[in-house]
Amino acid sequence: MAGTSFDTLRALAIASQAIGFITILTLETLLADAARPWQAVTLGGMLVAALSIATARLYRKNKHRKRLERAQRAHEED
Repeated sequence: MAGTSFDTLRALAIASQAIGFITILTLETLLADAARPWQAVTLGGMLVAALSIATARLYRKNKHRKRLERAQRAHEED
């Protein structure tokens, strides 16, 4: 069976994009043409969130890789 572990960063990415999309639609519904600047701000926030999550994922991946390398070196020394 495939791994069933919960990926917090993936859930956060999906949630942030869903909230942003809902916000953009709500702004369009409530403000019509006046929503454009606020939609741009929302889109900018979505991009910042996506880049932050991607950076955190890269950091976690590198940290895990370094931990595995350290463990392998320690095993080889024994």
